[in-house]
Amino acid sequence: MARGARKKGKVRWSKLYSFSCMRPSVSELEEPHHLEGPGFSRVVMCNEPQLHRKKPLRYPSNYVSTTKYNVITFLPKALFEQFRRVANLYFLLTAVLSITSLSPFKPASVIAPLVFVVGASMVKEAVEDWRRFIQDMKVNARKVSVHKGDGVFGYKSWEKIRVGDVVKVEKDNFFPADLLLLSSNFEDGICYVETMNLDGETNLKVKRCLETTLPLDEDNEFKDFRATVKCEDPNPNLYTFVGNFEFERQVYPLGPDQVLLRDSKLRNTQYIYGVVIFSGHDSKVMQNSTESPSKRSSIEQKMDKIIYFLFSLLLLISLISSIGFAIQLKFDAPNWWYLRPDYTTSDYNPGNPGVSGFYHLVTALMLYGYLIPISLYVSIEVVKILQASFINQDIHMYDEDTGTPAQARTSNLNEELGQVDTILSDKTGTLTCNQMDFIKCSIAGTSYGVVASEVEIAAAKRIAKDLNDQSLNALDIQNFDIKSQGLNASENSFNSPRFQEPDIELRIEGPELTEMTERPAIKGFNFKDDRLMNGNWLKEPHADVLLLFFRILAICHTAIPEQDEEIGTIKYEAESPDEGAFVVAAREFGFEFCKRTQTSVLIKEWDPSSGQNIEREYKLLNLLEFNSTRKRMSVIVKDEDGQIFLLCKGADSVIFDRLGKNGRNYEESTRIHLAQYGDAGLRTLALSYRTITETEYSEWNATFLKAKTTIGADREALLEVASDLIEKDLILVGATAIEDKLQKGVPRCIDKLAQAGLKIWVLTGDKMETAINIGFACSLLRQGMKQICLTLKGIEFGNQDTSTKAAKESIILQITNAYQTISLERNPDAAFALIIEGKALAYALETDLKDQFLQLAILCASVICCRVSPKQKALVTRLVKEGTRKTTLAIGDGANDVGMIQEADIGVGISGVEGMQAVMASDFSIAQFRFLERLLVVHGHWCYKRIAQMICYFFYKNISFGLTLFYFEAYTSFSGQPIYDDWYMLLFNVILTSLPVISLGVFEQDVSSEVCLQFPALYQQGPRNIFFNWYRVLGWLANGVYVSLITFFFNIGIFRDQAFRVGGQTPDMSIVGTTMFTCIIWTANCQIALAISHFTWIQHLFIWGSIGLWYVVLLVYGMISPIISTDAFQILTGVVGPAPMYWFTTIFIVLTSLLPYFTHSAFQRAFKPMDHHIIQEIKFLRKDVKDVKMWFRERAKAKQKTKIGFSARVDAKIRNLKERLHKKRSALSSPDLE
Repeated sequence: MARGARKKGKVRWSKLYSFSCMRPSVSELEEPHHLEGPGFSRVVMCNEPQLHRKKPLRYPSNYVSTTKYNVITFLPKALFEQFRRVANLYFLLTAVLSITSLSPFKPASVIAPLVFVVGASMVKEAVEDWRRFIQDMKVNARKVSVHKGDGVFGYKSWEKIRVGDVVKVEKDNFFPADLLLLSSNFEDGICYVETMNLDGETNLKVKRCLETTLPLDEDNEFKDFRATVKCEDPNPNLYTFVGNFEFERQVYPLGPDQVLLRDSKLRNTQYIYGVVIFSGHDSKVMQNSTESPSKRSSIEQKMDKIIYFLFSLLLLISLISSIGFAIQLKFDAPNWWYLRPDYTTSDYNPGNPGVSGFYHLVTALMLYGYLIPISLYVSIEVVKILQASFINQDIHMYDEDTGTPAQARTSNLNEELGQVDTILSDKTGTLTCNQMDFIKCSIAGTSYGVVASEVEIAAAKRIAKDLNDQSLNALDIQNFDIKSQGLNASENSFNSPRFQEPDIELRIEGPELTEMTERPAIKGFNFKDDRLMNGNWLKEPHADVLLLFFRILAICHTAIPEQDEEIGTIKYEAESPDEGAFVVAAREFGFEFCKRTQTSVLIKEWDPSSGQNIEREYKLLNLLEFNSTRKRMSVIVKDEDGQIFLLCKGADSVIFDRLGKNGRNYEESTRIHLAQYGDAGLRTLALSYRTITETEYSEWNATFLKAKTTIGADREALLEVASDLIEKDLILVGATAIEDKLQKGVPRCIDKLAQAGLKIWVLTGDKMETAINIGFACSLLRQGMKQICLTLKGIEFGNQDTSTKAAKESIILQITNAYQTISLERNPDAAFALIIEGKALAYALETDLKDQFLQLAILCASVICCRVSPKQKALVTRLVKEGTRKTTLAIGDGANDVGMIQEADIGVGISGVEGMQAVMASDFSIAQFRFLERLLVVHGHWCYKRIAQMICYFFYKNISFGLTLFYFEAYTSFSGQPIYDDWYMLLFNVILTSLPVISLGVFEQDVSSEVCLQFPALYQQGPRNIFFNWYRVLGWLANGVYVSLITFFFNIGIFRDQAFRVGGQTPDMSIVGTTMFTCIIWTANCQIALAISHFTWIQHLFIWGSIGLWYVVLLVYGMISPIISTDAFQILTGVVGPAPMYWFTTIFIVLTSLLPYFTHSAFQRAFKPMDHHIIQEIKFLRKDVKDVKMWFRERAKAKQKTKIGFSARVDAKIRNLKERLHKKRSALSSPDLE
């Protein structure tokens, strides 16, 4: 692009920000940085990337990877993952020993299951990691224009970029690496950058190149370009950068304003040129990420403990067996002539029973291996994969706008979704879509705007219901009025006479009640009130004040107007969405901001005298910007008549303190309106102005210019003093109320999660004020909630040791005071919110303070961390995870959230439009935050209970089966002889009992998804671990021991002393073993039928089909040659089938084995029912249809008492309204004092 084509009319942002950019330029005031010592060794040769491919400047390529494995590491790491499971390690040892003479089984029957289990798990890991690899490849394959030499640029993939490359990035594209900005299409070398993926902020940042590189604005300028950058080494700090730029024998200092970070986006700038200084994993965003961790669910970790217990049991009975064998061998074997005691081997030597006993110990360890369920792992893997597929296919978590379904990127953590205690959430892009709508305003003491907020609507409906339920109409409350055109007759049956009292009136009008999620036709403007629209404001009593109000909206801001060529209108690029909403509102009221120059703003406004729109130019004299300390913004302008005005907007507390004596006419009514807006969940600002004489302005401007040009630590303080000199004696005009547009369904989702007993923390890179406003919008904060703010205001950061000590002492003092405040609170409805900024958090996370900080945070209803870096997000997540020892879930949508997503027990990525870094690092991905409700409350609850019951059942059936082997060995003098055929035992876990338990893990539902959402307190069964605590596990194990005793001893007792057939034939070991195995198969499958709450045809098929399959196996196996089937030849058709005793024994033992579980279940449901038992009975008897009041009463009980969320906010508003009603009623009923 020719230099003459560069945009000359564009505003230089540097001229707008009087606090930051009216300082002298860097090159004029600052010396180059002294870069010495460790941490400042990086040297970049600009436009010479080939020098960085070899030592000593060998830097990594721009290739990035988020996978757990690669081609080389997959086999060793995957095998490690499998064999760190103690059960798999045991079965590996058993498989090795199975090829020896000590094995009681054939080698194939031991090795085959192990290979299948381990192989299936490794294939699953490979598939999941392949998906991550594909996502990485998509990022690495993005294209960017790179200088190839001789001033020629061409496109390369990101992964081929090297340090030193000069790249050209075009509008709306991401930066491929960390770049040093050289030039842009703007004359002054600025560019606008969106850093949502880094710090969560959507407001544009201004970056500015060095003046010396401004001429490098065309491709051919880089033909002979050479320069050297010496800077800090790669580090994770996003907000700092120190370096020097050596160019044309001059050295220039570099700072963060000249650096463009990877994964931020170029906005409102046609192109920029930059040189790569950090690539790939050296870039700051990747430095903030951590290696993909290997996560295991808490249930799986506890399962290992149970397996350790079973190993101990296995070792114990093996020792008993080996000792018993040694004793029998020493004392009884010499008398057993038929066993040839004179023919000895190493494992059978009556003369050396100790050695023989040791060999028998090895045999016993293998024989009783069925106590350890090898198929448990592969069954769980299969179940989790199927559960994940149901999550992926859930139509209720499918986002129609983007066509994005939910995705379980790993199935290892399905059950962990049902045990979450704390959610740590990003803000921007996760909770909000960062859209603000102008909805109400107060001008000259009059409130305008009839659109109701969600809080107002919910409160109105609840008030109506309470009035009906409590029959308050009879109390003749004449002072309460809810104008409710949207409520139906049943809700609005209390038509008491109206008393117009604005302080208790809740106005709700229009169709907003029926569809609150409908977006306004004009983005940023959802205001409805005919008194102000279409020029009707001229008819209002205080039209002059209204005129001032609209002018303040149109002028007091830093927005940039930009012509939208597609639709032919002006759109605004504002620092924040709320500022954009103010400018749009001004335009809709007839005051259109249409042009900004370096020294003026142009407004098209309605002229009452001429009745037409005319252009008015206001000369921009000064701009005093908003920051977290000032909490206000002011502009000083001169109108066409030469009159000077200061226009100011800011927090109401700050503005009210600066009002003059003649500026408080509307203060009282405005305060009332602000309180009402706050109760309605709206963000508010107060608007004011003052006129300034020429003399006063000249004197003040001299003071202000002197403060601006000061160099040193006192500069900011001098500027603040100068601002205070002019921002006084203000005249109040009114106030604004805007609604922060959260993502669809966020308040409802947070409310449900709070009712389910989950704690929610918000971690954001936004400033404290923005984070607090979002907290109010999504009901994490509310009016009346006491805020505890931990900040480092007033701490002078000079000497490092002194400032660190002072900062720590300040944090300790604030935490101590907060503890005392909470402990002294006596109001049971009181709620506290902890809000901490990033600098304070850095000290609070240190070893000696983090426990105190965490304990304080636990006592608060909500926690908001502001201005946090990605690294701090991960550290906070780690603190909560390790400090509470409870399950944490982190959710975010940007690259700045990757660290906390990987650190949390469960990471959830939002698959938004601003990149897929969070999704690639996550365990689960969803398209909208609202889907988290269903993911946890429905799928999490189901998966937890399914996996817990499945594991307990596995241990039960293996105990009931494995102990019969021990009993038989003891019964046969510890001979090491199994009572069952090898093929029976191989098929027991693989086929005959596997499908029913898989159906339990996949299809079981204690309650339906609708009921899960209606009764959120059911979710607490997971965090409290009701279905997988030691009491429950030991109960199942005890049931297994009982079944094994009944099965073995009843069979032995029945068959030992009587004939088996009519002909007098007595049973042998194969008959007893077959009958015993039949009882085990029937009991195991019937037991799972008793445990299932929700039957489908699949469960019936698998349960009864497995029992039928056993008889098919007996039939087919019995038909095989006796060389293979041995004693089982024709055992069904010729032996046990025709014998009534076989069938009688099976029925009798199965019923006896199931009796305790059935009795316990019946007793529990009758006398000590659990929550889901009650709901199941209600649904079965259709009481939810027959008795609706009872159903709603039960639903109300099923909510965890919470102090956050929409319901808590509405409850607080209702308490407030009822108190005011009570006071009004008392005042009306009291006798007239006159």
